[in-house]
Amino acid sequence: MTGNHQTLALLLFSAFVAVTLGITTWVSRNRHGSAEEFYAGGRLFSPMENGFAISGDYMSAASFLGVTGLISLYGYDGLLYVVGFLVAWLVVLFLIAELVRNCGRFTFADVVAARMNERPVRIAAGTSSVTVSVLYLVAQMVGAGSLVALLLGGSSEAARNWTVIGVGALMVIYVSLGGMRATTWIQIVKAVLLLSGSIALTVLVLVRFHGDVNELLRSAAERSGHGDAFLAPGLKYGGDWTARFDFISLGLALVLGTAGLPHILSRFYTVPTARAARRSVVWSIGLIGGFYLMTIVLGFGAAAIVGPEAVRGANAAGNTAVPLLALDLGGGANSAGGTVLFAVVAAIAFATILAVVAGITLASSASVAHDLYASMRRRHAKPRSEVAVARTAAVGIGVVAIALGLLARDLNVAFLVGLAFAVAASANLPVLLYSLFWRSFTTRGAVWAVYGGLVPALLLVLLSPVVSGSPDSLFPRVDFQYFPLQNPGLVSIPLGFLSGWLGTVTSAEPPDEAKHAETEVRSLTGAGAV
Repeated sequence: MTGNHQTLALLLFSAFVAVTLGITTWVSRNRHGSAEEFYAGGRLFSPMENGFAISGDYMSAASFLGVTGLISLYGYDGLLYVVGFLVAWLVVLFLIAELVRNCGRFTFADVVAARMNERPVRIAAGTSSVTVSVLYLVAQMVGAGSLVALLLGGSSEAARNWTVIGVGALMVIYVSLGGMRATTWIQIVKAVLLLSGSIALTVLVLVRFHGDVNELLRSAAERSGHGDAFLAPGLKYGGDWTARFDFISLGLALVLGTAGLPHILSRFYTVPTARAARRSVVWSIGLIGGFYLMTIVLGFGAAAIVGPEAVRGANAAGNTAVPLLALDLGGGANSAGGTVLFAVVAAIAFATILAVVAGITLASSASVAHDLYASMRRRHAKPRSEVAVARTAAVGIGVVAIALGLLARDLNVAFLVGLAFAVAASANLPVLLYSLFWRSFTTRGAVWAVYGGLVPALLLVLLSPVVSGSPDSLFPRVDFQYFPLQNPGLVSIPLGFLSGWLGTVTSAEPPDEAKHAETEVRSLTGAGAV
């Protein structure tokens, strides 16, 4: 990239950082320091505001960079992520949103612990929440590193590493100073920027092909080198039965994982009522649905205009397809239009990463303070001390995410998020659904459901081609690959549900009928909800 690209992109990104730090500073001066203010923003956001914030939380670097990159490289098979990410919201809308808002207070562990022995359940749920959050954060860090490598021509490994560290430092500042209220407004600003940028690029792609979508697809297929196979299933996931099972595993993880993501569930506590939570989801489905439709156009547009070889040349995993597409649409590398459009898209992508890491860090630090710390020191943990612990936890989580982000820098960000979704669907979703809908569910069942999904999911990832045994793995020079699938969801999700059932039926503890009845009435009517 030229010096103009670098300078303009960095100026625009610096402007976004300045605005968001201004929001954070303003909120920090006006906050009350209470747990409700820090974790839930005082529950003062409207459904529309929260809908934009949810969509801002959800439309991450995986969506903007990773999904479009996969479509540009693999065509039809890349669409799996679009379908999975969007269909997942139907599960959230019909099964989760209102009930979680009525039963919980700050974290999803509140819902599970309402009718159980609190301490072991909160420790298990808190551990799972932090694990999912860190995996999700790693994807955002990898996206940041890929962008900087493209911006600097891939020549400065040190600059790429320092960018990951800088993103981690900023997210700690956002969470520590501003809490949920600042994070929410950052998400809203980012969602507006991302949607505006996506609309502009989509229009430019369609104008390039005179509004003829068929011509766009034909050009993408020709440029891909795969011909019609680019527009048919099987290019990435159809080679053998292992690839097909990987396809099913990833689909399960994407569709079921959203309902178990801690940073998404925590957003339902920022609105005043369950009805507002449901309306927030309706807003977010509209915004997210429109965005993912645009990513299809952008992915095939990158294949047709930039070409898969150029995309792979800039980043082997395809994470830089959208900035390269913007550069070409604006007029090319040496044009003023290309410089401006590339810089704007790069700045929006940076803004996307910063906003998402802030939301995830807040959710994970809340789990550490509200679930883990408060469970271990129940008698001494006052709301204000919980907030202090949450701010400290944000620092520790940031350090871990930075370290893992530097390690996994060559993996596709959408693929990394798929792993986080698999762990969320394996560990969090079973215990959440059992707690809400199974009258006989017990404490042992809850603990077993969490660990019975979490441990196998992590173990299978460690033993998969992602970590070792292939040239594209994290440790290509060693081989301890014993599990053939890249995504563990096909095995670990059923294990999570099975473990919860087994723990319940073997438990000597009788289910608390009174607490279940109270939880059921509260979840369905909102009576007694915070």
